[in-house]
Amino acid sequence: MAGVIDARLSDLGLKLPKAAAPVASYVPFTVSGNLVFVSGQLAASDGAVKFTGQLGADLSVEKGQEAAKLCALNLISQLKVALGGDLDRLSQVVRLGGFVNCTVDFTDQPKVINGASDLMIDVFQEKGKHARAAVGCAALPLDSAVEIDAIFEFET
Repeated sequence: MAGVIDARLSDLGLKLPKAAAPVASYVPFTVSGNLVFVSGQLAASDGAVKFTGQLGADLSVEKGQEAAKLCALNLISQLKVALGGDLDRLSQVVRLGGFVNCTVDFTDQPKVINGASDLMIDVFQEKGKHARAAVGCAALPLDSAVEIDAIFEFET
């Protein structure tokens, strides 16, 4: 039986991608106490990065927001695995760390990462409100436009 969060995802027309396997020497998430630390997730699905290039050169802010939304869906996929399939155990999205592949003069990183922040609030409502960082960088793995990591709190 689908839980409340699974139903909300469905109502929003959102489908979680399959949780990605690591591509280097790390694990996709670590659980410590009642926190889940999810490694950086790229703007990828079905094993391929869907949004590549730099904001300010190759991509618009709107495309960056779509990339951030896909990163957020990947974060939720990893969280679902960490919580044994039960997203209703989430008590709080604690923090998102957003990295934007951008030109040196691009300054709209917060607008880009809003794609992920807004999705977390849409899905988890009040529990989706979180602290955040939005940082620009010269490159990201596999030329992904965006990468986001997260910390979630859950009920034990």
